[in-house]
Amino acid sequence: MTRKMVPVVVLLLLAFGSGNLYAQEKGAGQAAAQGKTQDALDNRQLTQEELDQWSADKAALVGRLRSARANVQWLQGRKQAETDRVESLEGRIDELARRLEEADRLESSMQDTLLVILDRVEEVQGRGLPFLPEERDNRLRLVRSELARPDFTAAEKLRRVLEVLQVEADYANNVEVYQGPIVVEGQEIYADILRVGRLAIFWQTPDQERVGWYDQSLGVFIDLPSSEKRNIGRAIEMATRMRPIELIDLPLGRIGGVQ
Repeated sequence: MTRKMVPVVVLLLLAFGSGNLYAQEKGAGQAAAQGKTQDALDNRQLTQEELDQWSADKAALVGRLRSARANVQWLQGRKQAETDRVESLEGRIDELARRLEEADRLESSMQDTLLVILDRVEEVQGRGLPFLPEERDNRLRLVRSELARPDFTAAEKLRRVLEVLQVEADYANNVEVYQGPIVVEGQEIYADILRVGRLAIFWQTPDQERVGWYDQSLGVFIDLPSSEKRNIGRAIEMATRMRPIELIDLPLGRIGGVQ
């Protein structure tokens, strides 16, 4: 009885052990499968997060790329605008340089022209009636010195020469009396001098004893007959507003070839 039971017990033990081993193996398999599943889920979640992060990074990069392209286009537009502006400025600079060169040339030419004009004015003064010689000579001398000054603009030099011409032209439209020395027959005397425009010059001594005029044909001051004293005296009084204006006869000499 005992011998028969031993194998049975052994078999039962083996069967029980096998069952436990199978159960352990099954449990271990399930745990391994669950672990793998969890790992797969974790990996998938991690991959999804990485995908999401990559998508976000991609969107950010795309946005930056678009912004960079827009900036590039804007900068290219600005560059073109600045290039056009620089070209325009260079063109203006070239034009200004050309104008300055032309202005320098014209100023140099005008300087020569103004000097020629002054020479002609001086020539006319020398050939015309010798009135206010010191005043007129000083005016010409002053303007010549101003033309030589580099700090005077061309416009100012032109204005000064035009003023000289205007003053000389105005002498033909007025009558004046001034006092000064003249030379009559080699003798210097002091006289009241009557200038009638640019037509004639008459003179009278302060004591009114001598009268005369400037003979343009001879280029000298000469005496006139005593019969002219009254009219010349009256003319001087009218010119100085000491007498009302009236018609008088004055000896003007040869005018236009007619005595």
